[in-house]
Amino acid sequence: MDFNVKKLASGAGVFFTRAVQFTEEKLGQAEKTELDPHLENLITRADCTKNWTEKILRQTEVLLQPNPSARIEEFIYDKLDKKLPSRTTNAELLGQYMLEAANEFGSGTPYGSTLITVGEYQKRLGGAERELLQTSAATFLTPLRNFLEGDWRTISKERRLLENRRLDLDICKARLKKAKQAEAKAAAEHELRVAQTEFDRQAEVTRLLLEGISSTHLNHLRCLQDFAEAQATYYAQCHHYMQDLQRELNKCANAVSALHMTAVCPDPVSSAFLSGPSSPGATVSSSSSQKPSTLAMEQTQLPVTGTRKAKVLYDYDAHDASELSLLADELITVYTVPGMDPDWLIGERGNEKGKVPVTYLELLS
Repeated sequence: MDFNVKKLASGAGVFFTRAVQFTEEKLGQAEKTELDPHLENLITRADCTKNWTEKILRQTEVLLQPNPSARIEEFIYDKLDKKLPSRTTNAELLGQYMLEAANEFGSGTPYGSTLITVGEYQKRLGGAERELLQTSAATFLTPLRNFLEGDWRTISKERRLLENRRLDLDICKARLKKAKQAEAKAAAEHELRVAQTEFDRQAEVTRLLLEGISSTHLNHLRCLQDFAEAQATYYAQCHHYMQDLQRELNKCANAVSALHMTAVCPDPVSSAFLSGPSSPGATVSSSSSQKPSTLAMEQTQLPVTGTRKAKVLYDYDAHDASELSLLADELITVYTVPGMDPDWLIGERGNEKGKVPVTYLELLS
């Protein structure tokens, strides 16, 4: 018990002496041993790495999970070292609501069948988002957290120890200056040599740890590449799903239009397509900035084999070798062939030829 009290008193004395030295340095009343420029640069670089890593980590968490409550829940599960329960994404929940609504309205109705189509694709989008969250957490967020909670804590501990060694060294220097008697000077010189040795040893340990920041940057670089790749995969999947959904919706719209025309006019031949617009230069669609009108889509469904000029309204990427990619505002030649899907035409542009969707075209006279 006496030993512990003495040790506690000794520790308190060392702490008080360091506090006095630190305060006098701040007030300009005591000299301070400066670190070598290389070590100072390493410390500055390490602080910069830590600060920006924290900011990037926090903002990435906000990007991937905008809900603050969900982020707090994830933080608690991570601290408790427990697996986070699977959470339904917003897109998946929206898709489920659409499917349930379709059952209420009737899956055989146009609105109900469209709800089913859109709902299924929303669930696919939600699944892609879930994959992005899981991949990003494993390949990007976790390595950043490991650096802040592991390597950086070790660096901070050694830096605090280095600061204590520096204070001890400066205290010994001050004692040597104040020593008057030879015996006191000899004791002060011995303490100074010991303090200098401990300071140099700690400075070397700290320097080696700080130089490891370069390896941290390389590791974070690889993690950043993995994160960008995960994002590219996610957005490519979303783009693919939305293109497929757009084609499905166009088919649904054309089917509804065909049923409507059959009920209104039994004759499937449209004289507007055969004879063209009444005035020269007139177009089937009144505005190129909007989707083709129902009349334009009805006209392009007819089995006409003659060639026509058409203006492309939107960019279109071919999905296979049988299709032709389109650029907005370009002019192409189109025609149909017997037995062809009414939603498509054959488009020609120079030596290139392939199927093109009619909803991307404005037929000209």
